[in-house]
Amino acid sequence: MQADWDIKSRAHTCAQTGKEFAEGDFFYTLLYRDGDGFRREDLSEEAWQSRNDNIQPFSFWRSRYEPPTPPPPEPIPKDDAESLLRRMLAEQNPERANVCYILALMLERKRVLRPVESSDEDMLVYERAGTGETFVLRNPHLSIEQIPAIQQEVGELLMAG
Repeated sequence: MQADWDIKSRAHTCAQTGKEFAEGDFFYTLLYRDGDGFRREDLSEEAWQSRNDNIQPFSFWRSRYEPPTPPPPEPIPKDDAESLLRRMLAEQNPERANVCYILALMLERKRVLRPVESSDEDMLVYERAGTGETFVLRNPHLSIEQIPAIQQEVGELLMAG
Protein backbone atom coordinates (compact mmCIF):
# COMPACT_ATOMS: atom_id res chain seq x y z
CA MET A 1 0.00 0.00 0.00
CA GLN A 2 1.24 3.48 -0.86
CA ALA A 3 2.45 5.68 1.99
CA ASP A 4 0.96 9.15 2.53
CA TRP A 5 2.56 11.67 0.22
CA ASP A 6 2.65 15.39 -0.07
CA ILE A 7 2.51 17.12 -3.43
CA LYS A 8 3.94 20.62 -3.47
CA SER A 9 1.81 23.45 -4.83
CA ARG A 10 2.50 24.81 -8.28
CA ALA A 11 5.83 26.44 -8.91
CA HIS A 12 6.20 29.99 -10.13
CA THR A 13 9.16 29.13 -12.37
CA CYS A 14 9.87 26.41 -14.91
CA ALA A 15 11.75 23.47 -13.37
CA GLN A 16 13.96 23.14 -16.47
CA THR A 17 14.61 26.70 -17.67
CA GLY A 18 14.17 28.63 -14.41
CA LYS A 19 12.08 31.18 -16.31
CA GLU A 20 9.21 32.71 -14.32
CA PHE A 21 5.70 31.99 -15.47
CA ALA A 22 3.64 35.04 -16.46
CA GLU A 23 -0.05 35.38 -15.82
CA GLY A 24 -1.98 33.45 -18.47
CA ASP A 25 0.99 31.31 -19.60
CA PHE A 26 0.24 27.64 -20.17
CA PHE A 27 2.46 25.21 -18.28
CA TYR A 28 2.57 21.47 -17.69
CA THR A 29 2.61 19.73 -14.34
CA LEU A 30 4.30 16.35 -14.29
CA LEU A 31 4.18 13.86 -11.42
CA TYR A 32 6.93 11.27 -11.21
CA ARG A 33 7.16 8.30 -8.88
CA ASP A 34 10.06 9.05 -6.57
CA GLY A 35 10.85 6.29 -4.06
CA ASP A 36 7.73 5.75 -1.98
CA GLY A 37 6.18 9.07 -3.00
CA PHE A 38 5.84 11.43 -5.90
CA ARG A 39 7.83 14.38 -7.23
CA ARG A 40 6.23 17.33 -9.00
CA GLU A 41 7.75 19.34 -11.85
CA ASP A 42 6.15 22.34 -13.53
CA LEU A 43 7.38 22.99 -17.07
CA SER A 44 6.84 25.86 -19.48
CA GLU A 45 5.43 25.09 -22.93
CA GLU A 46 8.96 25.45 -24.34
CA ALA A 47 10.43 22.97 -21.83
CA TRP A 48 7.53 20.58 -22.43
CA GLN A 49 8.29 20.54 -26.18
CA SER A 50 12.00 19.82 -25.61
CA ARG A 51 11.69 17.27 -22.80
CA ASN A 52 12.92 13.66 -23.08
CA ASP A 53 9.90 11.59 -24.20
CA ASN A 54 11.57 8.38 -22.95
CA ILE A 55 11.04 9.44 -19.34
CA GLN A 56 7.30 9.13 -18.79
CA PRO A 57 5.65 10.79 -15.80
CA PHE A 58 3.12 8.96 -13.64
CA SER A 59 0.64 11.70 -14.52
CA PHE A 60 0.66 15.11 -16.22
CA TRP A 61 -1.71 17.94 -17.09
CA ARG A 62 -1.73 21.35 -18.69
CA SER A 63 -2.85 24.47 -16.80
CA ARG A 64 -2.96 28.20 -17.21
CA TYR A 65 -0.74 30.04 -14.71
CA GLU A 66 -2.40 32.37 -12.26
CA PRO A 67 -0.12 34.23 -9.88
CA PRO A 68 -0.94 33.77 -6.20
CA THR A 69 -3.27 36.36 -4.78
CA PRO A 70 -1.53 38.52 -2.20
CA PRO A 71 -2.78 38.05 1.34
CA PRO A 72 -5.37 40.65 2.27
CA PRO A 73 -3.93 43.52 4.27
CA GLU A 74 -4.72 43.45 7.94
CA PRO A 75 -7.63 45.88 8.47
CA ILE A 76 -5.81 47.63 11.29
CA PRO A 77 -2.14 46.72 11.55
CA LYS A 78 -1.00 45.82 15.05
CA ASP A 79 1.77 48.41 15.12
CA ASP A 80 -0.57 51.25 14.19
CA ALA A 81 -3.03 50.47 16.99
CA GLU A 82 -0.20 49.91 19.44
CA SER A 83 1.67 53.09 18.52
CA LEU A 84 -1.56 55.10 18.77
CA LEU A 85 -2.23 53.61 22.22
CA ARG A 86 1.31 54.44 23.34
CA ARG A 87 0.95 58.01 22.09
CA MET A 88 -2.45 58.47 23.79
CA LEU A 89 -1.15 57.10 27.09
CA ALA A 90 1.91 59.37 26.93
CA GLU A 91 -0.34 62.42 26.40
CA GLN A 92 -2.25 61.57 29.59
CA ASN A 93 -5.35 63.30 28.24
CA PRO A 94 -8.37 62.15 30.29
CA GLU A 95 -10.64 62.92 27.33
CA ARG A 96 -8.92 60.09 25.42
CA ALA A 97 -9.58 57.40 28.07
CA ASN A 98 -12.35 55.85 25.99
CA VAL A 99 -10.11 55.68 22.91
CA CYS A 100 -7.31 54.08 24.95
CA TYR A 101 -9.76 51.52 26.30
CA ILE A 102 -10.96 50.49 22.80
CA LEU A 103 -7.37 50.35 21.49
CA ALA A 104 -6.36 48.14 24.42
CA LEU A 105 -9.31 45.84 23.73
CA MET A 106 -8.30 45.61 20.06
CA LEU A 107 -4.74 44.72 21.01
CA GLU A 108 -6.00 42.22 23.58
CA ARG A 109 -8.07 40.54 20.90
CA LYS A 110 -4.98 40.32 18.65
CA ARG A 111 -3.09 38.81 21.61
CA VAL A 112 -0.62 41.68 21.69
CA LEU A 113 -1.77 42.71 25.16
CA ARG A 114 -2.72 40.34 27.94
CA PRO A 115 -4.96 41.54 30.80
CA VAL A 116 -3.49 41.30 34.27
CA GLU A 117 -5.63 41.11 37.37
CA SER A 118 -6.02 44.39 39.23
CA SER A 119 -7.47 45.03 42.68
CA ASP A 120 -8.75 48.44 41.52
CA GLU A 121 -11.77 48.01 39.25
CA ASP A 122 -11.31 51.56 37.94
CA MET A 123 -7.88 50.71 36.52
CA LEU A 124 -6.99 48.20 33.82
CA VAL A 125 -3.56 46.62 33.69
CA TYR A 126 -2.16 44.96 30.57
CA GLU A 127 1.12 43.24 29.85
CA ARG A 128 2.55 43.32 26.34
CA ALA A 129 3.29 39.87 24.97
CA GLY A 130 6.95 39.33 24.24
CA THR A 131 8.34 42.38 26.02
CA GLY A 132 6.51 42.22 29.35
CA GLU A 133 5.85 45.98 29.28
CA THR A 134 3.01 47.11 31.51
CA PHE A 135 0.20 49.37 30.34
CA VAL A 136 -2.10 50.93 32.93
CA LEU A 137 -5.22 52.78 31.88
CA ARG A 138 -8.44 54.00 33.37
CA ASN A 139 -11.50 51.77 33.02
CA PRO A 140 -14.14 54.07 31.55
CA HIS A 141 -16.98 51.62 32.35
CA LEU A 142 -18.55 52.18 28.94
CA SER A 143 -22.09 51.18 28.15
CA ILE A 144 -22.77 49.13 25.06
CA GLU A 145 -24.46 52.16 23.47
CA GLN A 146 -21.28 54.27 23.73
CA ILE A 147 -18.96 51.78 22.02
CA PRO A 148 -19.91 52.29 18.30
CA ALA A 149 -19.16 56.03 18.40
CA ILE A 150 -15.81 55.42 20.11
CA GLN A 151 -14.95 52.66 17.62
CA GLN A 152 -15.62 55.11 14.80
CA GLU A 153 -13.37 57.69 16.48
CA VAL A 154 -10.60 55.09 16.83
CA GLY A 155 -10.98 54.14 13.17
CA GLU A 156 -10.70 57.78 12.11
CA LEU A 157 -7.60 58.27 14.27
CA LEU A 158 -5.97 55.17 12.80
CA MET A 159 -6.76 56.23 9.24
CA ALA A 160 -5.38 59.71 9.88
CA GLY A 161 -2.21 58.29 11.43
